[in-house]
Amino acid sequence: MKKPAHPGVSRRRFLRNAAVLGGATAAATFVPTRYIIARPAKVKVGILLPYTGVYAKLGENIRDALMLRIRQNDGRLGGREVEFVDIDSQAKPPLAPELTNRLVHKEKVDFIVGAVHSLVGMAMAKIVGGDGPITVIANAGADQLTGSLCAPNIFRTSFSAYQTSFPCGKAVYEDGHREVVLMYWNYGFGKQAAAAFKEAFVARGGKIVKEIPTPFPEVEFQAYLTELAAIRPDAVFTFYAGGGAVKYVKDYAAAGLKDAIALYGAGFLTEGVLKAQGAAAEGVRTTLHYADTLDNPANRRFKRAFREATGRDADVYAVQGYDAGSLLVQGMAAVGGDTGARAELIRAMESTTIDSPRGPFTFSKAHNPIQDIYLREVQNGENRVLRIVAPRLEDPAKGCRMT
Repeated sequence: MKKPAHPGVSRRRFLRNAAVLGGATAAATFVPTRYIIARPAKVKVGILLPYTGVYAKLGENIRDALMLRIRQNDGRLGGREVEFVDIDSQAKPPLAPELTNRLVHKEKVDFIVGAVHSLVGMAMAKIVGGDGPITVIANAGADQLTGSLCAPNIFRTSFSAYQTSFPCGKAVYEDGHREVVLMYWNYGFGKQAAAAFKEAFVARGGKIVKEIPTPFPEVEFQAYLTELAAIRPDAVFTFYAGGGAVKYVKDYAAAGLKDAIALYGAGFLTEGVLKAQGAAAEGVRTTLHYADTLDNPANRRFKRAFREATGRDADVYAVQGYDAGSLLVQGMAAVGGDTGARAELIRAMESTTIDSPRGPFTFSKAHNPIQDIYLREVQNGENRVLRIVAPRLEDPAKGCRMT
């Protein structure tokens, strides 16, 4: 799909209704004026995702999968046509308040779907939480989004930092490693991921030898890898994603560390980037709530549909966008498309079960997924599931007043 002409500038996307009209075009169909007047207004869905920078591919996959899911519902939510207002966040937190306010006050959207960067997501939540549009976080994993910033109108279809990293601490210890170095992008989510890993690993008797935070979004890792090589721990736990993950894994192998120090990470380290990483990724282990090799009917259908629609392979980011679409579809169906029935709509959304490609999941009281977390290993260019390391894991939702 076409990217925005200018970063940070919105565009409207209209879902076609040719299939709904039974193949007849609007130009060939006479519709009395009284019916045009009575037609319900379009549902406006605001999208705030990055289409430039290191997270561009993530944003594109989330958006395209969201739109795919709504097209599969005849391009409608609760029987109403849909208009998308799509804005490039650039993954820049300073822009997030202005762009969110544009969606809320100028565009007057009914729903918002975003964001990738956790600080962008937190800025969004501070504006919409409470009386703003119902918002679905389709990636940003900051614990606060379903913790201290939780609100009745904020849902998340992705994960928390705790969910993707705490289980990795358990898995690394179970795999026999006792001394670990932490390396991560030095911003909110990276810090939370490292803390969650550390909590699980140390509680079992493991030792964190050193933490090496690296500047975000810097992707020059050689100096840090030289330091890691000198320490020689049993394993390293990392948080990098997108272009940073590609560079890290390739640099790691080039530095001769691949066979010397076991490489683990939150699942984003190898998610959606395996083709770019190539042989360097073989043997890397990660924990995540999805693997493209999961063999269930929902995942098979989704992967096929996403490839047909985009020409690309699905990944966890696409799954999260698709599930955001399912949440909107199911919620709006429950209230017959009446966005004014806000309390009923929220109740329907928080009580639903999403038949996700990751496996079915429900929502916690804080509106975060309760989901299985898988330990995966890259084998022959695929993330293969080794085991469920944390069944139906629920985020602690620290500071959430709804729990």
